[in-house]
Amino acid sequence: MRKRKVPKWLLIGATIGVLNALVGLDAVAGRLIGASTGYPFLSGELFGLQQSEYMRQITQAGSWELVFVIGCLLGAVAVSVIRGDFKLTILHASWLRTRGGSVKQRMIYAFVGGFILIFGARLAGGCSSGHVLSGGMQLAVSGLVFGLCAFVAFRIFGRWFYRGGK
Repeated sequence: MRKRKVPKWLLIGATIGVLNALVGLDAVAGRLIGASTGYPFLSGELFGLQQSEYMRQITQAGSWELVFVIGCLLGAVAVSVIRGDFKLTILHASWLRTRGGSVKQRMIYAFVGGFILIFGARLAGGCSSGHVLSGGMQLAVSGLVFGLCAFVAFRIFGRWFYRGGK
């Protein structure tokens, strides 16, 4: 009898589902998966804005999401070190092939893209991880629609941005 290999995407999806179910329990964290509120929370902490109305509204979510984001970073680094494929790369192959070797240009694009992403996430009242992962697992129409729109937008923009050479 031949043993069937479980697809990697299925294992990852099941793991994220179990993680989301666990962190949603009051005994664990009592919060769903999300990340974007951690950024304004950290900014508020760094610049002494804890007394603002917005900071009072996001303190619980922001403190949890900041821990979540740091945990994701540390977990990703740990897994890549264990697998032996950890490396810091500023200019990846696709960037070099289509945009050239300017580190300054890469940093500007990364900053502007990150700013637009976090601005949009805060404007929408949540980030892609909150909308897609948590909302999608709850079969929330908003999460499913956002996921579909994000996938289509990423495919179109990615093809445009990384089109043929320099």
